[in-house]
Amino acid sequence: MSLPKKMDQQTVNELRSILKKMNITQSKVKINLDNQTIEVEDDYSIDDILESAGILTPEQARQLTDEVKKMREEEWN
Repeated sequence: MSLPKKMDQQTVNELRSILKKMNITQSKVKINLDNQTIEVEDDYSIDDILESAGILTPEQARQLTDEVKKMREEEWN
């Protein structure tokens, strides 16, 4: 298991710019330089599962998604 490493803001901005040019807007990606691939994690899978299970209303699912995205952004900053 690898440990996450903190990046400076300039590096984050540069990486986001590169990924945006590739139409990748998700906040979590795995880059394999040896295979020259990028694996994107779906940001919406958790709330879709909870909503379809009937646990949350669509509005609650949106609020949860927004909160998770905010926490991920804070984690990446």
